[in-house]
Amino acid sequence: MPDIPTDFRDLFEKKTFAHVATLMPDGFPHVTPVWIDYDADENRVLVNTAKGRQKHVNVQNDPRVGVSMVDPDDPYRALSVVGEVDELTEEGAAEHIDSLEYRYRGNEEYLHERTNRVVLRIRPDRVIARPG
Repeated sequence: MPDIPTDFRDLFEKKTFAHVATLMPDGFPHVTPVWIDYDADENRVLVNTAKGRQKHVNVQNDPRVGVSMVDPDDPYRALSVVGEVDELTEEGAAEHIDSLEYRYRGNEEYLHERTNRVVLRIRPDRVIARPG
């Protein structure tokens, strides 16, 4: 299982938007922009979503995902991850969305509707890092 390269982990510390692709029941891809995070200790890419959203439903049926992100400071520097969601957890999900809200918008608490949240923990199986 490949790690996210150390020199690309900064993408998870700034306002980097990612696109996450999941598979619909009919096999067609579903792609959505998301805030993105990384658990370096466990080598997992993290996506926080509301329970019941399409990506949450899709990964329960087929855990395979693709994640693509572009450095907001250098659009020629990019990172792609292909892997599987190996854990869905509600534990800490509300606090996690608050931390993402702070990073992306500077607010202490998530400003949108307080729905039940879930974190998709993605195990990287393939990592492609493209320097700028």
